[in-house]
Amino acid sequence: MNMKVDKIIKNARIFTADQNNPQAIALVVKDGKFVYVGDETGLSAYEGEVTDLGGKFIMPGIFDNHVHVTLPVGFAYSEASERFACNGRQEALDYMSDYIGKHPGQKCYRFILEKKCLKGETLIKEDLDAICPDAELQIQEAEFHSVWVNSRVLKRHGITDDTPDPVPGLSVYERKDGKMTGYIIEGSAESRIVLDGSMDLTDEQIDAALQSWIDFSVSYGVTAVFDAGIPGYPEFHERVYQRLKAMDEQGKLPVYVDGCYVIAANWQAEEGLKELKRFREEYNTEHLKVHTMKIFMDGTQKIHTAAMVTPYVDIHETGATAFNKEDFADLLVKLNEENLDIHLHTVGSAASRVVLDGVELARKKLGDKFHIRVTCAHLEVQHDADMGRFAKLGVIANYTPWWHSGDNKIWGTWLGEERASKLFRCKTMWDSGALVTWSCDNVVFNFSVWNPFLGMEVGMTRQITEKTNAPEFTRSAAVLLPENERMGVEEMLLGYTINGAKQLGIEAAKGSITAGKDADFLIFDNDLLTAEHEGFSYNKPCEVYFSGKKMVNEA
Repeated sequence: MNMKVDKIIKNARIFTADQNNPQAIALVVKDGKFVYVGDETGLSAYEGEVTDLGGKFIMPGIFDNHVHVTLPVGFAYSEASERFACNGRQEALDYMSDYIGKHPGQKCYRFILEKKCLKGETLIKEDLDAICPDAELQIQEAEFHSVWVNSRVLKRHGITDDTPDPVPGLSVYERKDGKMTGYIIEGSAESRIVLDGSMDLTDEQIDAALQSWIDFSVSYGVTAVFDAGIPGYPEFHERVYQRLKAMDEQGKLPVYVDGCYVIAANWQAEEGLKELKRFREEYNTEHLKVHTMKIFMDGTQKIHTAAMVTPYVDIHETGATAFNKEDFADLLVKLNEENLDIHLHTVGSAASRVVLDGVELARKKLGDKFHIRVTCAHLEVQHDADMGRFAKLGVIANYTPWWHSGDNKIWGTWLGEERASKLFRCKTMWDSGALVTWSCDNVVFNFSVWNPFLGMEVGMTRQITEKTNAPEFTRSAAVLLPENERMGVEEMLLGYTINGAKQLGIEAAKGSITAGKDADFLIFDNDLLTAEHEGFSYNKPCEVYFSGKKMVNEA
């Protein structure tokens, strides 16, 4: 007697992401699981609704392995920020002064500005007090890793000249002659300021912001994510997890969320471990799990908080890391004992080297008992000597491929020509045998750059052209060097599927179209394996299935 099933699909081109069965033309779904994947001759054992796809393309649901789900909720309800460009300090002050004059009576004025627009000059709180004496003023640096504020902001948040830096050398309150300048660097110091008032949001407001992200995810076939958290503001981070938990319990979370608890420095490790264990118990529903500690090991290149093995050529400093290798190894041992994992922001070569050195020390101590999953995210600049160590030590490499474009000469102004010509070496990492995964990393719900097919396109082309589905300001005239770091389409698809599942430790249940796994899959009118690389970002599934259920969304 044939098995009764929920769905039978035939005459499809199926990219399974299963190395033991990489291609198929038919699949069968029952009770939210794949029960058969193969050729059409095997369908004779099943009875149920049959769909002939006429050669359409199928792939597993997409994994985005470094996003910020909780952080953008707060930004969604912040006072509107005015983004502008300028040519130096005085032009910036003139622009903001004019804007404030034309929009009187606001409690807080918010702007977004790239630091490079100041042309090597700086802003101090006295400048900002002069143009905005009667209200709060914030200027968010465009990478969201630093902020300039006036005295009113410092006063209300209780920040004085004696306030200690959260992570000396990395997350700091800039001072001159021992006095606060009003420039606050990195999230451990700035998050409570830029997310001011977020704890006052209602459940309904948080749910509405989350629903916008869910709608996007369903529309683009993102069925699982790693949420990279909020530095320095655990209360609001948890508040959003409370709502995600409630939504999942109500059957309203059609995306698997792998969460985290964030710490910033070694002195937070003990409390962070305690809180992470609590999170693991408290936020443990069908589609929400927490088992990972997140650390910002360094910052960003543009504001020179990314930690480098050799100094920046313009400031002749290397930047600092949140941990040294010995303290990091000690933390790894403790996490390993608790069956917990770790995920790290590592932009510069020194940040990932500390991670690799720490893993090496921990492995020597633990031997065969070492099983913790360690993931380094972003990996913009890597030292040649460390490229092969990821595979050797089992460290996972997560890249944000839509970043893999731009002008090498700009990076060269602070890295020097040689280092700037060796950015984002993901193909070398892949070919070394390391596990490579992909992500979109963004901190606001501006979904144009959350598009995983944008990541796939730029990963393959290392360029954003007029044919790319991306904001105009991201376009690049030339291919980003090294050109030989361009990925193939199958590598992009694997990194967004089974490799993503392996990073989260759920490869037994998700990540490939394999009998016994959750039936998360996407159907496309066109064949992604043969699609043009330039313009690939315009792809979008025509049908999305999560645990065997067709998702309906018009976003």
